[in-house]
Amino acid sequence: MGSLDGKVGVITGGASGIGEATVRKFVEEGARVVIADLHEGRGNALAEELGAAATSFVKTDVASEDDVVAAIQAAQRKFGRLDSIFNNAGFGGVGGPIDETDMAGYDTTMAVLLKGPIMGMKHAAPIMKEQGGGTIISTASVAGIRTNAGPHVYSAAKAAVIHLTKSVAVELAPFGIRVNCVCPGAIATRIFGGFMQLTPEQEEQMLATLPSMFVNSQPLHQAGMPSDIAEGVAWLASDASRFVTGHALVIDGGITLHATGLIQDPSAGGERVPTPEERRARFARAAGIEGS
Repeated sequence: MGSLDGKVGVITGGASGIGEATVRKFVEEGARVVIADLHEGRGNALAEELGAAATSFVKTDVASEDDVVAAIQAAQRKFGRLDSIFNNAGFGGVGGPIDETDMAGYDTTMAVLLKGPIMGMKHAAPIMKEQGGGTIISTASVAGIRTNAGPHVYSAAKAAVIHLTKSVAVELAPFGIRVNCVCPGAIATRIFGGFMQLTPEQEEQMLATLPSMFVNSQPLHQAGMPSDIAEGVAWLASDASRFVTGHALVIDGGITLHATGLIQDPSAGGERVPTPEERRARFARAAGIEGS
């Protein structure tokens, strides 16, 4: 028996990156999963690969309450229950200096990164209360713990997810519902393509080079991979973590132990924070991205 044998989960952003790795891990451990994602091609392909008995794909925009409800209802309809929801969908969001922040971009970023997890919690909670328990897990970030690890709005949203996790954990604990989040460090996923404003072609180039780029980004000299986060999420969704709630599980290879941030300017001796344009250019050069 796997650690999630017989359990049913919904994983948002489940068609790629951390979400895809977690879908695979859940199925490997015996769970049945609804893959909730905007990307129909990747989502349907993953569901077909893993099999209809174990998975189902539902096109989902986590900024839409109707879509979040539909994904949760799909789990109940096909698999009969809901044991866990992993509020994982996200993107880099609006960037730039604070005095140039685009407020329409702000609204979109917060709708995905904070409103999405709130709605996942909102609609999973009644089902789990009726069942007598469940687990709610969200993706936060080391950017929600420290500075210079992501754009301003992204970092603020992730800090909010961490505190939201703690607040909701207190409310739902009497119902046997555990609420936790994971804080990834530098993990080789497509999100960096969004941060760097890359084209789809450049993003594919980037994915091939990220692991080698990240090997020396933290005290543990190995690249952080989506599967590393999936292992933590699966543990939080399993009965092995039955006494854990309100916890922000940092999975970062020790990167938060550094005095400097994830994005540094070695040429300036660490004294100057590079502009977003400088960060993008340096990242692209390091990744060997053509046309950047």
